Amino acid sequence: MTSALLAGATGLVGQAVLAAHDVEKLQVTTVGRRATGRVPNEIITDFRTPIDLPNADVAICALGTTIASAGSKDAFRSVDYDAVLTFARAAQDAGVKHFIVVSSVGANAKAAVFYARVKGEVERELESLGFSRLDIVQPGLLLGERQENRPVETLLRCTDPLTRVFLKGPLDRYAGIAVDAVGAAILALCDAAQAGIYRYENRSLHQLAGF
Repeated sequence: MTSALLAGATGLVGQAVLAAHDVEKLQVTTVGRRATGRVPNEIITDFRTPIDLPNADVAICALGTTIASAGSKDAFRSVDYDAVLTFARAAQDAGVKHFIVVSSVGANAKAAVFYARVKGEVERELESLGFSRLDIVQPGLLLGERQENRPVETLLRCTDPLTRVFLKGPLDRYAGIAVDAVGAAILALCDAAQAGIYRYENRSLHQLAGF
């Protein structure tokens, strides 16, 4: 059985991973600010102090927010950069060799857009940590039912069928993608063994998910 640490289990992607995982094949320990009540082992942390984690085969980081939800750029960065790296370093200290992180399409440490720049910066820092295998998941717009209200995302989800018509070829990475597909792709990656740094956009995520 494969063991996994999952940060961000109460978010959209984290919930999809929990909903789809086979308990006979993957033993999940969640790491987050509140318990999910869905797995036996849950570690509660605010990600502001060092975390004592058990060893596992893989660590999955699905932490993420938006500037609007966080309330400021600094608050956004504290989640999408600081908390991600706190979890990654704790996982590494626990002996985890394989790390999977949910980033975003267009992530670039030199981007003019703050959101994309922070995502790129955290990817760069994760690469420098030296995990044996680092999988960077870069989905387009996540399609799924969120607990929180995000008006802009709601509008984009409604218009996704129309915009998808124009997002062909290389542009399909910006199209919407069902969160179930992202969750299934992450679960498929949990068994990947070859060392290296890998990035996955919409097309490759669908291939991994098998739908």
